[in-house]
Amino acid sequence: MRIALGQLLSTYDPPQNLERVADLTRRAGEDSADLLVLPEATMFAFGRALKDVAEPLDGPWGTAVSDLARKHGVAIVAGMFTPGNGERVRNTTVIALPDGTVRGYSKIHLFDAFGFLESDTVDPGEDPVTFVVGGTTVGVATCYDIRFPRLFTRLAHDGALVTVVGASWGDGPGKAEQWELLARARALDTTSYVVAVGQANPLAVGEENPENAPRGVGHSLVAAPDGTVVASLGEAPDYTVVDLDLDLVERTRKSIPVLKNAQEL
Repeated sequence: MRIALGQLLSTYDPPQNLERVADLTRRAGEDSADLLVLPEATMFAFGRALKDVAEPLDGPWGTAVSDLARKHGVAIVAGMFTPGNGERVRNTTVIALPDGTVRGYSKIHLFDAFGFLESDTVDPGEDPVTFVVGGTTVGVATCYDIRFPRLFTRLAHDGALVTVVGASWGDGPGKAEQWELLARARALDTTSYVVAVGQANPLAVGEENPENAPRGVGHSLVAAPDGTVVASLGEAPDYTVVDLDLDLVERTRKSIPVLKNAQEL
């Protein structure tokens, strides 16, 4: 399975962000990728009101992403915002498949940490989501979800050999190190691949963050079922393609059957 990682830096202009998605999807198609993974909040960066840009999955932005998936023959996962209850929104990952199928995953664990309260404006999702690309089941998680192992083991029990994580991982002391550690830990927890793609760090391109909102640290990575890092990026916007050896999932699960051995306590 070939996966493209698109580490971008979102703006407060959804059409401009869509142009970046289009460019990355074109590159992924040219590279014969099966799946392009983009960060949380690809549609619109954190730090300003989200309710004014939220739209349904079949709205203009989500439909444009679906059109790109069909045009280039690449499945796409990208962070956007959909309407919630009242004035609230949902932090949603749009899943657009080349056959025109569009689904969504709404972030279950909201980021109420480090002085930021995502739950002030966002409704949580409730249901784990998997989808199939080229016969391979893929799980979906978003940012703060990566700190909660039970979601990842649930996705693995639901058949996921790969779990993708889009993030807008706020910068701070030790945060980049935590990001890598958590991705590798979740790979070990599930003996699965974890493809963790975050927003680039604004400081890497000379941008300030006056809103003091979670933007990004970069350092997107792919962790293998044995916890090793098989690909990684730096802080700046970047792109890479990684071939996943799915047989390694089966071999690792045979040698370290943590999913089978786990006990309910």
